[in-house]
Amino acid sequence: MELILNRFWAGDRGTNGEITVEGKHVCYTIERPWLDNQRRISCIPTGRYQLKARFSQKFKQHLILLDVPGRDLILIHPANDAMKELNGCIAPVSSHTAIGKGVKSVAAFVRVIGLANFAFQKNEDVFLQVT
Repeated sequence: MELILNRFWAGDRGTNGEITVEGKHVCYTIERPWLDNQRRISCIPTGRYQLKARFSQKFKQHLILLDVPGRDLILIHPANDAMKELNGCIAPVSSHTAIGKGVKSVAAFVRVIGLANFAFQKNEDVFLQVT
Protein backbone atom coordinates (compact mmCIF):
# COMPACT_ATOMS: atom_id res chain seq x y z
CA MET A 1 0.00 0.00 0.00
CA GLU A 2 1.20 3.49 -0.81
CA LEU A 3 0.14 6.51 1.22
CA ILE A 4 0.86 9.85 -0.44
CA LEU A 5 1.66 12.86 1.74
CA ASN A 6 1.35 15.97 -0.38
CA ARG A 7 2.67 19.02 1.46
CA PHE A 8 0.89 22.13 0.25
CA TRP A 9 1.96 24.77 2.73
CA ALA A 10 5.32 25.26 4.42
CA GLY A 11 6.36 28.22 6.52
CA ASP A 12 8.27 29.15 9.64
CA ARG A 13 5.42 27.97 11.90
CA GLY A 14 4.98 24.53 10.36
CA THR A 15 4.12 22.43 7.35
CA ASN A 16 0.61 21.41 6.33
CA GLY A 17 -0.27 18.54 4.02
CA GLU A 18 -2.77 15.88 3.07
CA ILE A 19 -2.53 12.08 3.03
CA THR A 20 -4.31 10.25 0.24
CA VAL A 21 -4.54 6.61 -0.85
CA GLU A 22 -5.28 5.91 -4.50
CA GLY A 23 -6.30 9.56 -4.90
CA LYS A 24 -8.79 9.47 -2.02
CA HIS A 25 -8.51 11.77 1.00
CA VAL A 26 -7.55 10.06 4.25
CA CYS A 27 -6.61 13.01 6.48
CA TYR A 28 -4.62 16.21 6.69
CA THR A 29 -1.20 16.43 8.33
CA ILE A 30 0.92 18.84 10.34
CA GLU A 31 4.69 18.85 10.72
CA ARG A 32 7.39 21.19 11.95
CA PRO A 33 8.89 23.63 9.41
CA TRP A 34 11.73 22.68 7.07
CA LEU A 35 14.99 23.51 8.88
CA ASP A 36 17.54 21.65 6.73
CA ASN A 37 16.58 18.25 8.17
CA GLN A 38 17.92 19.12 11.63
CA ARG A 39 17.14 16.45 14.20
CA ARG A 40 14.07 17.03 16.37
CA ILE A 41 13.25 20.50 14.93
CA SER A 42 12.74 19.98 11.19
CA CYS A 43 10.29 18.08 9.05
CA ILE A 44 11.87 15.28 7.02
CA PRO A 45 13.05 15.44 3.39
CA THR A 46 10.73 14.49 0.57
CA GLY A 47 11.07 10.84 -0.44
CA ARG A 48 9.56 7.39 -0.17
CA TYR A 49 9.70 5.69 3.24
CA GLN A 50 8.61 2.28 4.40
CA LEU A 51 6.29 2.29 7.42
CA LYS A 52 6.27 -0.27 10.22
CA ALA A 53 4.03 -0.70 13.22
CA ARG A 54 5.59 0.33 16.52
CA PHE A 55 4.52 0.51 20.17
CA SER A 56 5.84 2.72 22.97
CA GLN A 57 4.58 3.66 26.42
CA LYS A 58 4.35 7.31 25.39
CA PHE A 59 2.43 6.96 22.10
CA LYS A 60 1.04 3.42 22.40
CA GLN A 61 0.44 2.01 18.89
CA HIS A 62 1.86 4.21 16.13
CA LEU A 63 3.91 4.04 12.90
CA ILE A 64 7.63 4.57 12.33
CA LEU A 65 9.29 5.63 9.07
CA LEU A 66 12.36 3.60 8.12
CA ASP A 67 15.60 4.86 6.58
CA VAL A 68 14.99 8.60 6.80
CA PRO A 69 18.32 10.18 5.74
CA GLY A 70 20.21 11.52 8.75
CA ARG A 71 17.31 10.86 11.13
CA ASP A 72 15.82 8.18 13.33
CA LEU A 73 12.62 7.70 15.31
CA ILE A 74 10.46 9.60 12.84
CA LEU A 75 6.95 8.61 13.85
CA ILE A 76 3.38 9.11 12.76
CA HIS A 77 1.38 9.82 15.92
CA PRO A 78 -1.42 12.11 17.11
CA ALA A 79 -0.70 15.79 17.83
CA ASN A 80 -2.57 19.03 17.27
CA ASP A 81 0.31 21.57 17.42
CA ALA A 82 3.48 20.80 15.47
CA MET A 83 5.72 23.27 17.29
CA LYS A 84 4.65 22.12 20.76
CA GLU A 85 4.08 18.38 20.27
CA LEU A 86 6.29 17.15 17.42
CA ASN A 87 10.03 16.53 17.26
CA GLY A 88 10.31 15.99 13.52
CA CYS A 89 7.41 13.53 13.37
CA ILE A 90 4.20 13.64 11.33
CA ALA A 91 0.75 14.09 12.89
CA PRO A 92 -2.51 13.30 11.13
CA VAL A 93 -5.28 15.84 11.80
CA SER A 94 -8.93 15.98 10.74
CA SER A 95 -8.66 19.61 9.66
CA HIS A 96 -6.15 22.46 9.76
CA THR A 97 -6.77 25.42 12.03
CA ALA A 98 -3.54 27.29 11.17
CA ILE A 99 -0.08 26.57 9.82
CA GLY A 100 1.27 23.60 11.82
CA LYS A 101 -1.96 23.25 13.79
CA GLY A 102 -5.03 21.07 13.50
CA VAL A 103 -7.86 19.40 15.37
CA LYS A 104 -9.15 15.90 16.03
CA SER A 105 -5.75 14.30 15.54
CA VAL A 106 -6.69 11.05 17.27
CA ALA A 107 -9.62 10.50 14.89
CA ALA A 108 -7.38 11.15 11.87
CA PHE A 109 -4.67 8.90 13.28
CA VAL A 110 -7.19 6.07 13.71
CA ARG A 111 -7.93 6.27 9.96
CA VAL A 112 -4.23 6.10 9.04
CA ILE A 113 -3.32 3.30 11.45
CA GLY A 114 -6.43 1.36 10.39
CA LEU A 115 -5.35 1.43 6.73
CA ALA A 116 -1.80 0.44 7.63
CA ASN A 117 -2.90 -2.39 9.93
CA PHE A 118 -5.24 -3.75 7.25
CA ALA A 119 -2.28 -3.91 4.83
CA PHE A 120 0.02 -5.41 7.47
CA GLN A 121 -2.54 -8.16 8.17
CA LYS A 122 -2.42 -9.06 4.47
CA ASN A 123 1.42 -9.17 4.69
CA GLU A 124 1.68 -6.11 2.43
CA ASP A 125 4.42 -3.52 2.73
CA VAL A 126 3.26 0.01 3.49
CA PHE A 127 5.05 3.08 2.15
CA LEU A 128 4.67 6.82 2.63
CA GLN A 129 5.58 8.96 -0.39
CA VAL A 130 6.31 12.50 0.85
CA THR A 131 6.10 15.15 -1.85
